[in-house]
Amino acid sequence: MEEVPVVIVGAGPAGLATSACLNNLSVPNIILEREDCSASLWKKRAYDRMKLHLAKQFCELPHMPFPSRTPTFVPRISFINYVDNYVSQMGINPRYHRSVESASYDENAKAWIIVAKNTALDAYEEYVARYLVVATGENGQGLIPEVPGLGSFEGEYMHSSKYENGGKFISKNVLVVGCGNSGMEIAYDLSSCGACTSIVVRGPVHVLTREIVFAGMLLLKFLPCKLVDFIVVMLSKMKFGNLFKYGLERPKKGPFHFKAITGQTPTMDVGAMDKIRKGEIQVFPSITSINRNKVEFENGKIEEFEAIIFATGYKSTVRNWLKDDKDFFDEYGMPKRNCPNHWKGENGLYCAGFSRTGLHGISIDAKNIANDINLALTDHQV
Repeated sequence: MEEVPVVIVGAGPAGLATSACLNNLSVPNIILEREDCSASLWKKRAYDRMKLHLAKQFCELPHMPFPSRTPTFVPRISFINYVDNYVSQMGINPRYHRSVESASYDENAKAWIIVAKNTALDAYEEYVARYLVVATGENGQGLIPEVPGLGSFEGEYMHSSKYENGGKFISKNVLVVGCGNSGMEIAYDLSSCGACTSIVVRGPVHVLTREIVFAGMLLLKFLPCKLVDFIVVMLSKMKFGNLFKYGLERPKKGPFHFKAITGQTPTMDVGAMDKIRKGEIQVFPSITSINRNKVEFENGKIEEFEAIIFATGYKSTVRNWLKDDKDFFDEYGMPKRNCPNHWKGENGLYCAGFSRTGLHGISIDAKNIANDINLALTDHQV
């Protein structure tokens, strides 16, 4: 058993940022990480051509800006290098190969009891902490929806977290399910590598460019959201024209308002829309069923595919191990309280990286959590 003021579960950007902020305030903390590295989503479950979708000034972690030479939209490898440097410079020492089995609150001890399995040694460890920070984030586990007949599919199917690049799919008929940022970028990558690419668009979506989003985020500092949404949608229409004739539909709510109420980020085009307009990427509605290599869609069309990539998002895994959270998380493992009041629970429970606002939200969470814990410890000492 090891006692420490703060235990952080997860060594992704949220956990690292929280640890850095606590270190900056000289608050002892431990990070428990199930993988063998930090930022495993970026290092092991991201496709090769991935870039940050927001400009670098919105993606910096606390107390360490990106180097001045870093491109505005940071490539995956550059971000990984930035994270590794962050761990080193901020004095962060995650404990890897620690899979948290349970975390429960002991009313008598007024502390959290965390049980973790050290998978490298095949042994269990117990930690006692006054404060527990859940930093496993929104993307704990890839989510593949239930599709009738998927088990009969004769080709290869995978979640987007397993996709690396289009090299192995040259000349194959590939279906990408989902038109968010990952889906559209993977579809573009597949098509560019010579795959016969199609994409499933299951609902309304805002398609913007990174530059339009960047301009919109700057305008939000000075103008109301409704006006910024109007400007951004007009720029999108000027750039892409009528999306409906290509099989896409814009939501009735503007992109920034839509994100605020649903958490859904607008899709930032990297070239897929040009391929869709040229017919190089085919657009289909939702899948109704799969029979071996044949896929039937809502419009009645049936097409044959050799591979399916599910860019259908992730789900939180916090409900698998966290006990006694006082109903802080909902059934989907997300905080019930809306942003910006989502990060603090009861009995010293906190969460970082659940605001649906990306790396910028992570930085805000980390600073809030560290300051709140430091204040509580200072009051206790007094």
